[in-house]
Amino acid sequence: MKYRTLGRTGIKVSPYCLGTMMFNSRGNPDHDDCVRIIHTALDAGINFVDTADAYARGESEEIVGKALKGRRDDVVLATKAHLPMGDDPNQQGNSRRWLVRALEDSLRRLQTDHVDLFQVHRPAPDTDVEETLSALTDLLRAGKVRAIGASTFPASDIVEAQWVAERRGLARFRTEQPPYSILDRSIESEVLPVCERYGMGVLVYSPLAKGLLTGRYRKGSPADTHRAGFGLKELGNERRLDAVEQLIPLAEEAGMSPTHLAMAFAIAHPGVTSAIIGPRTMDHLDDLLAGAGTVLTDDLLDRIDAIVPPGTTIGTSDAAYLPPAIQQTALRRRPAADRAAV
Repeated sequence: MKYRTLGRTGIKVSPYCLGTMMFNSRGNPDHDDCVRIIHTALDAGINFVDTADAYARGESEEIVGKALKGRRDDVVLATKAHLPMGDDPNQQGNSRRWLVRALEDSLRRLQTDHVDLFQVHRPAPDTDVEETLSALTDLLRAGKVRAIGASTFPASDIVEAQWVAERRGLARFRTEQPPYSILDRSIESEVLPVCERYGMGVLVYSPLAKGLLTGRYRKGSPADTHRAGFGLKELGNERRLDAVEQLIPLAEEAGMSPTHLAMAFAIAHPGVTSAIIGPRTMDHLDDLLAGAGTVLTDDLLDRIDAIVPPGTTIGTSDAAYLPPAIQQTALRRRPAADRAAV
């Protein structure tokens, strides 16, 4: 395993980061099996583990805590906070009030006194980023966090956070965690260049486009008719399926599986530090590890570019963050009375 430096933190991490979203009652409910999967990944050289409090309301963190007993010092451990953890409206978000509480809860579930990377799971337009960075800075100084990061922040929010940190003398985000795959390349336009400019490490999630790039979901296949049961809305997008049908023979010609093609693509970009894998079973992990040494040639990357141009996203993906300006109709339209006055 060739390790990479996580931005300018000096921390060395593996190109594959073990994601734990599937380790819980909603994915793999067998805690002992999940622990075995984590141990197998660590034994294979993966030293980067990413989780979040919101994964089954803390169950995934509890499993990770069990798995890391006796091995904690060998692991770069990352978790996240922001998403709702209860019905109380203050049990979510990026406020000081919640982030301090959320970290304490995560540390208890993870059975550790610190995490190596504490990430804000999503932007919070209702919270001043100075409030968020001030709280995270205090957690760093208290020794409970080694580095802080963000997830799915637009490029403009990343820049604002960097400026606020510099001007207020606060700790700055050292990492970003965005969605990225052959089908979802929009971060290549601004997010990745901005992260490189500020020396931020990037751990990308959904490199297999929620399983679409494994080749399992194809037009007319039995899995295609069953896909709605997995809640994968974007699989119904014909343009994405059309792209997959072009990528599969490309992988076959190169002598690799679509999964290995997709993973190798995700870590080939110079701005990407690690790609998060999310195995649910040991077989899934074994398959991903088998392709860990796959390297794509320039010609193969050029042919991928011809199918999905750089900086573009094919169809519609529900993985990325949509800011209020896009989600809220009232922010995109003038009042009817004003429009009628023109």
